[in-house]
Amino acid sequence: MKTYRELFAIREFRTLFLASCAGIAGQTSSALALGALTYAATGSALLTALSMFGAPLANVVGSLTLLSAADGVPPRRALSLGATLSAIGLALQAVPGLPLWARFAVILSIGYVGSVTSGARWALISEMLPAGAYVLGRSTMNASVGIMQIAGFGLGGIMLAWLSPYQVFAAATVLAAGSAALVRFGLTERPARSAHRVTVGRTLRVNRALLADRGRRALYLNLWVPNGLIVGCEALFVPYAGNRAGFLFAAGALGMLAGDVGVGRFTSPARRERWIRPLRLLLALPYLAFALHPALPLAVLIPLVASAGYGAALPLQERLIRRCPDEVRGQLLGLANNGMMAGQAVCAALAGLLADRLPVASAIAVLAALSLTAALVLTRGLRHTDPAPQLPVPTPAPESSAAPGQGPAPTAAPATPGR
Repeated sequence: MKTYRELFAIREFRTLFLASCAGIAGQTSSALALGALTYAATGSALLTALSMFGAPLANVVGSLTLLSAADGVPPRRALSLGATLSAIGLALQAVPGLPLWARFAVILSIGYVGSVTSGARWALISEMLPAGAYVLGRSTMNASVGIMQIAGFGLGGIMLAWLSPYQVFAAATVLAAGSAALVRFGLTERPARSAHRVTVGRTLRVNRALLADRGRRALYLNLWVPNGLIVGCEALFVPYAGNRAGFLFAAGALGMLAGDVGVGRFTSPARRERWIRPLRLLLALPYLAFALHPALPLAVLIPLVASAGYGAALPLQERLIRRCPDEVRGQLLGLANNGMMAGQAVCAALAGLLADRLPVASAIAVLAALSLTAALVLTRGLRHTDPAPQLPVPTPAPESSAAPGQGPAPTAAPATPGR
């Protein structure tokens, strides 16, 4: 499978793609509304960054507790639960007068549920697509992130010019509810990949086994740290550009879309490997120009160019999935996704702290320099992750009973989240 025509001929993939588009559009427009609401109420760059990018801090808790649900719960059930709770959370955000602490509690709760179920989404793609099509499928899902972030931030910016943040939350709720309905009624239920019960102990044992391999650790760190620091730069767009921040966010999403499409659709596996280092440098270098305090028209060009570097995640995740058996694929990818999201949240908080003490543009440049340094240092560890045969993960002791309706693991397929 090499073309989008072949990919979208698969009905379930079309459904999952549309559900993802609706959910991301709702999340991005609501994040912009919450950021605007928080900044207007507090004037704090730190709290604004946390309101928009802090929810993934809950991913740390999810990764340490019930992440094994990514393999131990039937995927449609897991995804339906996550989408439904997201819609409920956005509906709560639409309530005027809700205290700021309660809004933060809502986004953290949504983040926790999403962290537990996210791995199920990525593993499900490999089940519904033919062997060898995972990279194309995953890059296309990443493209949906870029497209809908452009639409979500753009639409959110337009709506905020005419509507209140609460009305934007209401519109986002409708989108999230549509996503939940598509998942519930458009996907076929499949058995869970693992016959083990979903427990905290199971989650921790598999996490330890995944991180025991030096190559997997190197891949995780390379996916988590440099990208997270650049998301910290993005977390300062609202303090930098105010009501025009949506243009910066949309430019970054467009650049990410271009990178994912270019790497996932138009490069061979060998060429993807060669592009890892250049793309990782491209991600950070343009942001150093913020040290010059560029005006908005020039500032928009920086994330547009730099965000193409997010495409380096595709070949890194391709290596990661080759180093793990099928039975824990959901947890493998869930841990990668949760680590990235948690890293982004931590770096967003770091960005807010810096911007409360330095000029915003200087803080962005500092974060870009840190990202560039991290990419150069961590790249050396990738020599332990060159394409290799699938490595085993020590199987934790089986639980005393299995969840009903669980079957054998699916056939393996090659790999790759968004940022």
